[in-house]
Amino acid sequence: MPQLSDRAQDPAPDREIETLAEFDDVVASGGLGGYRVQAVDLTARTADLLAVATSGAVFLGCPMEPEGLAKVRADGALVFPPVPDLPFDPYRGLLYTAGALFDHLDQGYDATPDALAYAWFQRTKADGDIFASMLRSIHDDAVSDALDEHLAGARVVGVMGGHAMARGTRAYAGAARLGRTLARSGLTVATGGGPGAMEAANLGAYLAPVEEDAALDEALDLLAKTPSFTPSVTDWARAAFDVRDRWPSGGDSIGIPTWFYGHEPPNPFAGHIAKYFANATREDGLLARCNGGVVFLPGAAGTVQEIFDNATPNYYESRGEPTPMVLVNRAHWTEKLPTWPLLQSLAEGRPMESRIALVDTVEEAPAALARLAA
Repeated sequence: MPQLSDRAQDPAPDREIETLAEFDDVVASGGLGGYRVQAVDLTARTADLLAVATSGAVFLGCPMEPEGLAKVRADGALVFPPVPDLPFDPYRGLLYTAGALFDHLDQGYDATPDALAYAWFQRTKADGDIFASMLRSIHDDAVSDALDEHLAGARVVGVMGGHAMARGTRAYAGAARLGRTLARSGLTVATGGGPGAMEAANLGAYLAPVEEDAALDEALDLLAKTPSFTPSVTDWARAAFDVRDRWPSGGDSIGIPTWFYGHEPPNPFAGHIAKYFANATREDGLLARCNGGVVFLPGAAGTVQEIFDNATPNYYESRGEPTPMVLVNRAHWTEKLPTWPLLQSLAEGRPMESRIALVDTVEEAPAALARLAA
């Protein structure tokens, strides 16, 4: 039976191998004992596996030739084999990219890995199969690990808002300019990763490195021709990739969507995408990682939920010092959905009182966020 060494039981974070290049570097410097190898195709590395010590290593979903597989198992390594016929990799070591999720878009959205993963989720989410639920849990944990590694040391600000905000509207343009301003100030923009306000903020961050401010206006005009992901996700996504092709060297931002709302596709402007099956894990993880605060644009039930999901740890200080919360559009948050008065009442007399603000326009949000952070 495989035995884990002390080092393997409590490895340092840098003992994870997530690419073939990392594997080659480790092999060149010694053995693989104590390392975790995540979703790396090792079928072309049989000679290396035969030559190096692998005792105490853990291989997570790594394809291997039979000879190499037999050897690492004989060494005492722990092997979790790839799972066949899945439209996703439960052991993935890296975040998704838009190109990966929308691969085969030329054949229509239904042929993409994103759509196939959603279809699998729809078939298995309520069938009571513990194997399917285990695969979803392993996948989501792997995504969280990759997200933490990607954001290490980053100052992250969240932009929350509704999916119904259509391309071509003033609100969408305002959210895009907000994302650009935040990214240009050195912050990492994180959104729920979907359409509407989320896409707009990711778009702004994507175009932040482009010196010509007119580029964003041009992109907005191009996208306005396909205002929504209904009736065609394919056309909506192709319009976004046309913008990416027009400006191929975009800036990074984070999208954190979920297949729980799989009828809403992820937007292609987030540089890195952490997509989850479990919406509760996704919601809590998104807000918990926004250490620079959150801007809440007008939205409906989902955005209201996010406001109070964020307010609760600020109220109890369960994550440490409260983080800034900026609500945009006074009429929306005091009349249409009167969230602000309740948030004020909760904050009164507590440290979070100095970390909340309500502004009239999206243009005021960056300054309000900076003031609260100071």
